[in-house]
Amino acid sequence: MTLPTVDDVQKALAGVQDPEIRRPITDLGMVKGVVVGDDGVVDVAVFLTVSGCPLRDKITADVTSAVSALDGVTGVRVELDVMSDSQRTELRKTLRGGVEEPVIPFAQPGSLTRVYCVASGKGGVGKSSVTVNLAVAMAARGLSVGVVDADIYGHSIPRMLGTDAKPTQVEKMIMPPQSHGVKLISIGMFTSGNTPVVWRGPMLHRALQQFLADVFWGDLDVLLLDLPPGTGDIAISVAQLVPNAEILVVTTPQQAAAEVAERAGSIALQTRQRIAGVIENMSWLELPDGTRMEVFGEGGGQAVADSLTQAVGADVPLLGQVPLDPRLREQGDSGTPIVLAHPESVAGQVLTAAAGKLSTRSRGLAGRLLNVTPAGR
Repeated sequence: MTLPTVDDVQKALAGVQDPEIRRPITDLGMVKGVVVGDDGVVDVAVFLTVSGCPLRDKITADVTSAVSALDGVTGVRVELDVMSDSQRTELRKTLRGGVEEPVIPFAQPGSLTRVYCVASGKGGVGKSSVTVNLAVAMAARGLSVGVVDADIYGHSIPRMLGTDAKPTQVEKMIMPPQSHGVKLISIGMFTSGNTPVVWRGPMLHRALQQFLADVFWGDLDVLLLDLPPGTGDIAISVAQLVPNAEILVVTTPQQAAAEVAERAGSIALQTRQRIAGVIENMSWLELPDGTRMEVFGEGGGQAVADSLTQAVGADVPLLGQVPLDPRLREQGDSGTPIVLAHPESVAGQVLTAAAGKLSTRSRGLAGRLLNVTPAGR
């Protein structure tokens, strides 16, 4: 029987990723040592980033599976150790690209991450439901997606994505949990039970800044921020911290709600942000006989899109009209968004289509570094 070499085992371990960082454990310095016994039993020692790592069992299982697949291996023993402070410091430097102070990567000139602020003029229009469904639909398309629950007072994203996992802190970095392929962070992950958050503006700004800078998001294609309703502190902070973020307005067909939604979108005139579009939620209720009941009226979404188009002088499309569907609420409560649980539903199809439009939108060159130099005379 031919035994694998240490190099063979290292190559197999290169296919094992840290579940939180999403990088090979060999690149992160997590492989402490490998010993191949004469009897084909392979001993692998692995460094965990922190003591009590919540995903230690998954790391053990993944390492065992990868090494067991090698020819000649009769058994695998995994020994877990914990990184020292100096090792964690080196890991942080590696992940941060050598930058000491945390910066908001999405605000940097070369960032290719699309940042969408999901906003509404008033509460109760389904903004968070739209956010989680868009995020999961984008992730299903193969994109790397993150969600910031920026509604500090009314946080609900963890429940809607079906997770009660807590972030892991490595040095000064926060590793966000994942659910349905989406990375997420919420103030609800740092409070006990259903404790209310009673903060003033400066503390809200600092919390949002930490969510954007201290959390290690990795290389995201799309970041969605679920904003609180209105045009208050958080909306202003987002414009300051991530000036290239775009606004996605959620409204209902009701004219009163549409008028308020216009104000939420019109903040772009003062913050100089682009408006990505409008999504109309609760557009109609389909009755058993196939007819539609327009519970909240009609035309609100298109009216908001038309008004904002005129106000900003650029096309603001109506990206979709989502019908009333009890399953949209039920799946939000159960933690599996409707785009996954019932993709065939009209609501699921509309939200998936809207996610596709936001995912494939062409990017301009504004704010990006170009590899050019002035021509000599």
